Amino acid sequence: MTDRLQLDGFNSAGVAQAVAALPMPEKPPFLNRMRPRFDIHVFEQVASTNQTLWEMAGAKAGTVAIAHTQTAGKGQRGKQWISKPGGVYLSLMLEPDWPVDQSAQLTLCTAWGIVSQFRCLGIPAQIKWPNDIVVAGQKLGGILSESKLEQGVISRAVMGVGINVHNPVPATGIAWKDLTASNQNDVASTLKHVAAAVLLGMWRGVFYRNYTDSKTFIDAYQSLLTNLNMPVVLEGQTLKVVGVTESGHLTLKLTSQDLVSTDRPVEQLVYLKSGELSLGYPQSDPK
Repeated sequence: MTDRLQLDGFNSAGVAQAVAALPMPEKPPFLNRMRPRFDIHVFEQVASTNQTLWEMAGAKAGTVAIAHTQTAGKGQRGKQWISKPGGVYLSLMLEPDWPVDQSAQLTLCTAWGIVSQFRCLGIPAQIKWPNDIVVAGQKLGGILSESKLEQGVISRAVMGVGINVHNPVPATGIAWKDLTASNQNDVASTLKHVAAAVLLGMWRGVFYRNYTDSKTFIDAYQSLLTNLNMPVVLEGQTLKVVGVTESGHLTLKLTSQDLVSTDRPVEQLVYLKSGELSLGYPQSDPK
């Protein structure tokens, strides 16, 4: 059935119109006074939108590649997205000029922005560290960032996002169509509005991070983190997730008994990079 979806209206003009009309979150208020413009390119099929954008001549900040389907969509740690018709698969080119040690924040601010935008539209999304967008513990979408460096700074970056909308999803996933009461038959309209929400969210996230201090941003990010206070077993010990650092490391807290003073608990913090721990889903996710 998904192979017969009518996607003719899911095009560059449609997405651009949706970006111009979509409501934005009220907070932070200074972001509501500005609405970005994108150079949007929609393709019927590509290998991956990230690859397409890297190879696109003249692509600069604000250039967007969107595909109805991908044959080799990219995920974290070499995994591939299952990119059948009915999902939103897009990539945005950035020129952040950020120090290399802030590269993880590209994913943080992208996740914060998209989730904030989705929540504005009534989707109760949260962030699952490090790069997933979830609703009620099920995967709605994922993010993949790729960067190019020049003289110690991130000169260019491509942020790839995949969102389940009308496409089939695995047992650990959830689709946009199951979360809204919108017209289920108007697939192209739904897709262009979801794509617009993703683009507005990505722009808001990067802009907000650029114009606020690090602590304020991390606090905002952690307020949307589904992993807070989650117990995690690491090397036979149970720890609790207490936050994420500015470098994107997951912060875990281990509480043990002090061998010298047994009445006083000792707290130890453990920091893990992306890839050092998989928080997982109840079932194996093939994405």
